[in-house]
Amino acid sequence: MASLRLRALGVFAAATGASWTAVTFISSPASAGDRGTAAALEEAQLRTSDPAAVLPAREVQAAALMGAAVTSPLDVLVIGGGATGCGVAVDAASRGLRVGLVEREDFSSGTSSRSTKLVHGGVRYLEKAVFNLDYGQLKLVFHALKERKQIIENAPHLCKALPCMTPCFDWFEVVYFWAGLKLYDLVAGRRMLHLSRYYSANESIELFPTLARRGPNRSLKGTVVYYDGQMNDSRLNVGLACTAALLGASVLNHAEVTSLIRDELSGRIIGALIRDNLSGKEFNTYAKVVINAAGPFCDSVRRMANKGAPNMICPSSGVHIVLPDYYSPEGMGLIVPKTKDGRVVFMLPWLGRTVAGTTDSSTVITMLPEPHEDEIQFILDAISDYLNVQVRRSDVLSAWSGIRPLAVDPSAKNTENISRDHVVHEDHPGLVTITGGKWTTYRSMAEDAVDVAIKSGKLTPTNGCVTENLCIVGGRGWEPASFTELAQHYTRMKKTHSGKIIPGVMDSSVSKHLSHAYGTSAAKVATIAQNECLGKRLAHGYPFLEAEVAYCARNEYCESAVDFIARRCRLAFLDTDAASRAVPRVIEILAKEHKWDKSRQKLELQKAREFLETFKSSKNAQFFDGKHTGK
Repeated sequence: MASLRLRALGVFAAATGASWTAVTFISSPASAGDRGTAAALEEAQLRTSDPAAVLPAREVQAAALMGAAVTSPLDVLVIGGGATGCGVAVDAASRGLRVGLVEREDFSSGTSSRSTKLVHGGVRYLEKAVFNLDYGQLKLVFHALKERKQIIENAPHLCKALPCMTPCFDWFEVVYFWAGLKLYDLVAGRRMLHLSRYYSANESIELFPTLARRGPNRSLKGTVVYYDGQMNDSRLNVGLACTAALLGASVLNHAEVTSLIRDELSGRIIGALIRDNLSGKEFNTYAKVVINAAGPFCDSVRRMANKGAPNMICPSSGVHIVLPDYYSPEGMGLIVPKTKDGRVVFMLPWLGRTVAGTTDSSTVITMLPEPHEDEIQFILDAISDYLNVQVRRSDVLSAWSGIRPLAVDPSAKNTENISRDHVVHEDHPGLVTITGGKWTTYRSMAEDAVDVAIKSGKLTPTNGCVTENLCIVGGRGWEPASFTELAQHYTRMKKTHSGKIIPGVMDSSVSKHLSHAYGTSAAKVATIAQNECLGKRLAHGYPFLEAEVAYCARNEYCESAVDFIARRCRLAFLDTDAASRAVPRVIEILAKEHKWDKSRQKLELQKAREFLETFKSSKNAQFFDGKHTGK
């Protein structure tokens, strides 16, 4: 069996070489005939990187959607503000189309903020491709590796390469994983991040001090380290929404589609009835094409057009927990390809803490999915088999669950096969649904959806797709050393409880955080911290500043306390209890920015507490005499 596996790797490597040559040829630079698109890219880049650019106010965006009438419809109306929906808005707007986007909650409030935080090509898919001799799976890996490189280049402040260590406890595993990950490098070709390599047991312990050298009836023979990408997912998603807005799209969060509008003669979908959940107003918005990018909820949107529409979604749940930083070193992740029950378990450094989790399991669709206690315990038990430190439930700072919308193509003859790729389908005239796929491939998913929409609505874009090389807000011109300018030129002015104003140092941890979270816009946040005396940290031990709340309210459509603690900064995901302590001050600043009355502030506090209760930190779990009793 072992020899067959290695032989399959060798045979597939030869096929991969030829395939990579073909992919390299296909993705060659644009020809002279694409100069119009090149000019459009430069124009879009100038608009999104202009330091003086100001996003339209939320009221202006709502008015633009209200103004899309039957006689002057939008080209495209996007339903859903996750990675795919915002990606569609960026793509369509950068092609010169008139675009609107509505999101029921907040940008990235669902699946897109609850990811593994990896931008990856899919090592597991490559393994399936090898052993099943499945060229379709191989193409998925090619596609994802190409997009992985583009995400990192287009959002360098939010994405980076991360080395991931795979422990090996016998020599066959060493050879098997080394060969497989070398094949992963080969498939990546010129888009490879860094070469994978083998480390001895001693070298591995130096790189990952908490890795166990010995376990039950086994000893560490070494590790194979390979590279994938890592991101701050919801910050990237919000950046896409802001990029779309700067390109002319009318984006509106907290706005829900309650029904679709169809033409009485043709039956074609021509718009939607929208309720602004903040103002309570309802209005019609008309569009030549509606793109359904509602993620796990896309079937409910499809049934607004056709009550008998078959399911496209097979929901899958991924549970993650956050642990203190000492569980893993700052620059190295740990991935166990197969645990006792066959699942993958990973442990990755992320924003100064350690995130651990598992692969997908079946689930039901809910607005706020919660992790079950047995899933949290499974992760703790699984990682404890590979660590030399005590793994405790009381160390869990936050725990969450995310729903991944695995897709079934309703037009396929065999609907039993769930696709790991994305599906674009127009099962009702005027309504194009895009679902499936993964974070890594959001850009190409959006491109495919817009291509179908252009054909469906006979739209006339001014240029072709430019998003492959379009940096998102804050990305163009950013450098890893950009944080030093913040540290050298800005002061954190802080107001004490007694009202006294004192200066504080813009230390490395804060300046690095601002630089990575906001890119080239970080100086605007630092200016608020200095000039408006909002330089105090929101939570002890974390670099998030009061100034960020004001900045996000003014520049990133942050409309609630949960918008901030969960998506604009990641405190809810990093440390639920710290987020809970920060909420009153967040509400105080937002109330000043948005002119909230006392009743609205009270409501915000209630909603934030209800939201945080779904994150099962050790405080939100039930203990008795030190033992967990379940919840």
